[in-house]
Amino acid sequence: MAQVILVGITCFATVGMFSAVSNLGAGGLSDVALSDTANGVLYGCFAVVGLVSGGICNLIGPRLTLFIGTLGYALYVGSLWCSLLLDLPTRPVELLMVLLCQGCRLAICPLKHAFLLLYQTQGTGWFVILAGALLGISAALLWSAQGCIMMSYPMEKDKGKAFGVFWAIYQLGSLIGSLVALAINLRQGGLSTVSTSTYIAFLVIIFVGVASSFSILPPNKVIRADDTIVKLNTASKLSVEFVGLLRLFKDWRMVALAPMCFASNYFYAYLGAVNAARFDGPTRALNATLEGAGSIIGALFMGYVVLDIKGLQRRTRGYLGLAVATAATIIVWSSGLAWQVTFDRWDVDHKGNPNALPPISYKDSDYRGKGALYFFYFFSGACYLGLPYWIMSALTNDPFTLARYAGLYKALQSAGAAGSFGMDAVATPFLNEHLASWTMLLFSFPLAYLVLRTVKETNYDVEKMVYVDDVKRDAAEQGTAVMTTSSSVKKNDVEIVE
Repeated sequence: MAQVILVGITCFATVGMFSAVSNLGAGGLSDVALSDTANGVLYGCFAVVGLVSGGICNLIGPRLTLFIGTLGYALYVGSLWCSLLLDLPTRPVELLMVLLCQGCRLAICPLKHAFLLLYQTQGTGWFVILAGALLGISAALLWSAQGCIMMSYPMEKDKGKAFGVFWAIYQLGSLIGSLVALAINLRQGGLSTVSTSTYIAFLVIIFVGVASSFSILPPNKVIRADDTIVKLNTASKLSVEFVGLLRLFKDWRMVALAPMCFASNYFYAYLGAVNAARFDGPTRALNATLEGAGSIIGALFMGYVVLDIKGLQRRTRGYLGLAVATAATIIVWSSGLAWQVTFDRWDVDHKGNPNALPPISYKDSDYRGKGALYFFYFFSGACYLGLPYWIMSALTNDPFTLARYAGLYKALQSAGAAGSFGMDAVATPFLNEHLASWTMLLFSFPLAYLVLRTVKETNYDVEKMVYVDDVKRDAAEQGTAVMTTSSSVKKNDVEIVE
């Protein structure tokens, strides 16, 4: 589990900080339409790059892939200070950049922080859209490497725990970042948008995340607790990855899981928009804190208590996870529907409606139920997100195949998120967004059940597993004492994943 913890720390310090800002409502911006546009570009590009990100991970290795995925956070630091010094023209460049973003669909996640700051200090909204266009490339690479490590490095009996541990560490970044934002906003009297000092507070943690990516080991240097080596081959070939990508679309199991992948991030736009429209600044920060707490507890519950529960066969554990995710989704979203029917966009439009409802504050007597609802939205969301990861990891132990699975998962997930942010950007009624998100979640469960029916008790008997003793014996038979990554592995040169 050591490597899973390390990749969790990387995502905790990088993507976790990004999530903390994004989930304060509209990405920390008061202009929800601008944030939706940037996020739509972001996830649209993420979807395109995600299709090939698994193959890239297999070609260059998970360590380098993860490092490239975090590079944008380092660029964020330079852009942060540049944004305070430069006064760039906006109108001619704005048109060019928007066309570039829409046409090329490029993206690197971390730079969005800098451009959010630049937008706040200089009002150059095109930077936010450009940041969304730069978000997908590194984010897709980061998450394909993360999925490969989390799903292939642990033993079969620990794959639910691996998701729980990773997701808890990753969401801890969002939780800590939200607490920092909450403290700053409360000290400054409550802001309608996230303060510039909030972004500065995340910088040191982001540096740690970039550096931590170098602690990741390649599959051929990782030995599980049962003395099996994750993968002897250090890298794949371009032709193999091309064929592997085509096979993904022919695998009916991945086709059946596509709706679950598509829906897994669809509801974020709706929840973020409601958070921005219905609550004041400090309460949005508090809701983001509750989100992080709900995600952490939900992931640990799903991983340890449900998916890896002892005494049950693996397929039965999958059925149990499906039942828990289904029940949580029905209960939480039906509760949310009861609140959603009491207001819509016009009721909270403080610019166009003089009789708009006042923003809810954490000091109000009726906030408790709303805060609890946000907690359980993300508790159930973590349960839901863990299920496709566990199912994919139960289909194979091969890291190359799982890297492709992870890339496709994130591509579909991002396509869904792009659609949801686009839906929110055109001021779709909140009730319609709620029902669309809920319907997609419910639709995916029967299809996931069909895939679970194919899960075997173990894949060790059908996939060739390489043991350390076998490698040593082969080396001895070849008359060499030198252990290379292509032929053998020294026990003291590897990371033991328990």
